[in-house]
Amino acid sequence: MSAQLRKILHFDLDAFFCAVEEQHNPALRGLPFAVGGRPDQRGVVASCSYAARMTGVHSAMPMSQALRLCPELVIVDSRMGNYGAVSRQVMAILHELTPLVEQLSIDEAFLDVTGRAEDPLSLARSLQNRVREELGLPASLGVATNKLVAKIATDVGKAAVRSGDYPRSIQVVPPGEEAAFLAPLPVDALWGVGPKTAERLAALNIHTIGDIAAASAAEMAERFGKNGRDLHRRAQGIDDREIVTEREAKSISQETTFVADVADGEVLRRVVAEQAGQVARRLGREKMAARTVTLKLRWPDFTTITRQMTGEQPVASGEEITRLALQLLTDNRPTHQPVRLIGVGVSGLGPAEDGMGVRQMSIWDLPTDPAQQAKADRLNDAVQALRKRFGEDAVRRGSEMG
Repeated sequence: MSAQLRKILHFDLDAFFCAVEEQHNPALRGLPFAVGGRPDQRGVVASCSYAARMTGVHSAMPMSQALRLCPELVIVDSRMGNYGAVSRQVMAILHELTPLVEQLSIDEAFLDVTGRAEDPLSLARSLQNRVREELGLPASLGVATNKLVAKIATDVGKAAVRSGDYPRSIQVVPPGEEAAFLAPLPVDALWGVGPKTAERLAALNIHTIGDIAAASAAEMAERFGKNGRDLHRRAQGIDDREIVTEREAKSISQETTFVADVADGEVLRRVVAEQAGQVARRLGREKMAARTVTLKLRWPDFTTITRQMTGEQPVASGEEITRLALQLLTDNRPTHQPVRLIGVGVSGLGPAEDGMGVRQMSIWDLPTDPAQQAKADRLNDAVQALRKRFGEDAVRRGSEMG
């Protein structure tokens, strides 16, 4: 990789669903309102206006709780088709600025503008203004030398605005100041720190990102394993990941849509393990390994989130994919939150035999020898037939037995 300092923008539309709804119904402007499901149908908040946020309402909160916090809250039904159409218009503008666009979700993306002569702050302001003028949408941006710090910069910039209106913030982290910028922030602002990890860190008197950076890498690795080494590196503001464009983003995934919403955590964990095994078998058939594991969750009101984790070494085994996917599930699903759809996927694929450091495949992964693969296929068919006849628990992996 070139020694040239990169210029990375993190682009995030402010309360995107709400901004689109205000365009559809201008009377909503300035009101506390939420987009999402109905409280009598276990609906959750998909997005809420900044006026609603001032009362304590936030995304992923049960709508019934939101109404208790803000009795005057106006509830607006989601219109996902409209949001998707507007999102495509926004992403088209981003691609005009640079072809190096990594779309993270319907309203969020990274841009690598290293090849542009302009300074990144000017580019961020220009992009923010253009999206507002052409589409009427507010956006906030983070500017840094890598994706990790740019994303956190956006979050910090937004949090600093307390006006009750869209933040429309731009937060710049100059080159060389990444660690100093991160140091005073709470540990849960760092990727890879969920509630349980934050609790374990607090027990060690580690409360800020700076505290993680000040700890020794060896100590972090001893207490948290591979994730500890990754956390120590991120706490110093180090992130060498490149922008992954749509053209490069080959992936494999499995999804399950439940007939009835599932709130049982054990059932969800079992499904995740099964999906991870299916993904691993596909990787085995294609002799591939993956660098990123993704978990997709859809709530009963059709709000959908995707969260991902990228490690230092690629993965190919069902056990490792399961471990990472379950960590994402623990960190991103509120306790007792019902789930309509759940999915496990992998991306950042490459040949398993190219020295990527892939672990050996488990006995549940398909062998590459044709005769053994045929035998494994017959075994898999038999397992599926047993499950169909006697239920999903008729045949289970030992790793799923708790």
